[in-house]
Amino acid sequence: MNVTKQLCLAVSTLALLSGAATAQECKNPDALVFSIIPTEETTQEVDIYQPLLAKLKEKTGKPIEFFMPTSYASVIEGMINGWVHIGVHGPNSYVLAKGKDPALEVFATYTKKKGHFQEEGAGYRAVLIVKADSKFDSIESLKGTVLGLADPASTSGNLLPRVVFGEEIGTGPELEKFFDKVVYTGGHDQSTLAVKEGRVDDAFVATHRLDNVIDRGLATMEEFRVLWQSGVIPQDPMVYRGDLCDDLKAQIRDAFLTLHEDPASQAFFDGINSTKFVPMQDTDYDIIRTLVEAEKAAEKK
Repeated sequence: MNVTKQLCLAVSTLALLSGAATAQECKNPDALVFSIIPTEETTQEVDIYQPLLAKLKEKTGKPIEFFMPTSYASVIEGMINGWVHIGVHGPNSYVLAKGKDPALEVFATYTKKKGHFQEEGAGYRAVLIVKADSKFDSIESLKGTVLGLADPASTSGNLLPRVVFGEEIGTGPELEKFFDKVVYTGGHDQSTLAVKEGRVDDAFVATHRLDNVIDRGLATMEEFRVLWQSGVIPQDPMVYRGDLCDDLKAQIRDAFLTLHEDPASQAFFDGINSTKFVPMQDTDYDIIRTLVEAEKAAEKK
């Protein structure tokens, strides 16, 4: 064998070995861990997700374990550390997670039915609510009040209020300059109930999360007044780890995107006031990145 043929053979062998090594590097765990940012559904109605978990098991052939989160950060850390394989994030928590682990991949979100405050479609809004029978009837009347925010990693419950609303009232991200006190309640449902019970005067909540509280019978639509609302925000992203094997990721996507075709899934979609999952990609959340950069720039001034 001449030198040229030996070199070609060596290059071909190296390429094959490299391809095999790459294939071996992808992860194909024996079981998949699924988690979702804390919501009324996760903390009170885990059973609602059983049709989705069953479909994931059917499509992947793997046991599905549900990780009960304590905060948005716990879902982020679980995914970037590799022991949560599939996560449902808020738009901002996804951007934060993606910044720490660029290999994370968004693949879907859900569409919402029209609700009490929620519009139909794959987006939602942040709304600033007060008790309907309170003295607060304008933005100016809220000066010096106690404000409830959901979580530092929340889009509609922290990021958007600080960037967009903060710009409108002239404080920038430092809402504390306008409100007497700003507290984190731990979630949109807690913020809603804190307004209802008078523990805070006002709160920023997501329209679909506000609807969840009402649908559970914990409050009524008539108990709240909306004093401000944001533009439309893309719905919560479904995310998986990028190091999962391609065929496994395809099976996970298929489980989500075809779930509405299974009659047994109707209870799941009814439970989250949705109709189906739809494909999404990373660029759909660039609007959130713009808000994050605006917040950083304002904080530097």
